[in-house]
Amino acid sequence: MEIYLPIAGMSINFFLVIGIGGLVGFLSGLFGVGGGFLLTPLMMMIGIPPAVAAASDSCQIVAAASSGAFAHWRLGNVDFKLGLVILLGGITGGTIGVQLVKVLRAIGNFEFVMKVVYVLMLGLVGGAMFVESLRTIRRSRGAGFDSAAVAPSEPKLAQLFARLPLRMHFARSGLETSAIFPFSIGTIVGIMAALLGVGGGFIMVPAMIYIIGMPTIVAIGTDLFQIVITSANVTLQQAIVNRTVDLLLALILLAGSTIGAQFGALAGKRLKGEQIRILLAIIVLSLTVKLFLDLVLTPADLVSLAPAKGGGH
Repeated sequence: MEIYLPIAGMSINFFLVIGIGGLVGFLSGLFGVGGGFLLTPLMMMIGIPPAVAAASDSCQIVAAASSGAFAHWRLGNVDFKLGLVILLGGITGGTIGVQLVKVLRAIGNFEFVMKVVYVLMLGLVGGAMFVESLRTIRRSRGAGFDSAAVAPSEPKLAQLFARLPLRMHFARSGLETSAIFPFSIGTIVGIMAALLGVGGGFIMVPAMIYIIGMPTIVAIGTDLFQIVITSANVTLQQAIVNRTVDLLLALILLAGSTIGAQFGALAGKRLKGEQIRILLAIIVLSLTVKLFLDLVLTPADLVSLAPAKGGGH
């Protein structure tokens, strides 16, 4: 069944789109990740223009993250004071990112830059996850290993950032640290949200836990809070400035991901934590290789190097 995507400027099979959403939702439920960093490249692979893929992904992230943020708010897991500092950075970065997208599209280099950033980002994240998972599996097979006895390491950079100026007290997180780092990491995530259509949780949560020392559950709840507003800001600006938000595409993806996540959560109960992480790492690294090959191999049709009509102007 073919449907017409007005902003993307193309017709595409409805079941293919909802299938992509369902696949990413399944992986999100299975691995406990947002899935935005997988969804945008997959949309590009089925022919969605890169700018439309990223902006529409941001749109569906707003809806997907809202329910999680609301649940964590009810449980008291959101540090609103720290979240607002991160959010100020996210709005700043999102604004910069949207203008950067506009410039890159005008000179015809958006897709190239997007793929390069994705290759670097996914390669680092996937490689780190793969190495960490292998080490965990090897330790678990060692004699006398007790996974419950392994305590998480203390943040090594927490004291350094705490000495920086603009120190603030964040009661919910039990921290007194500089606002500079949370604002800076929020800015980086905002730029990435505009460029790549990702929520940035795979960067934000580890940074909040391992660098500034936030409790894990509070870091997750606070991250979801900032993702909702940062992604909403990026979506609105992309729609106004670049006109690349395809609401129909976003709604279909959201429907598919919502259904897929339920099956993914059930499947996740059958696997061990280290097995889940190494499987996700393999998927991420495979996607990295595909994007890298797209960058270095000569296109089969050189006409495809011309700016795309759908969402390209």
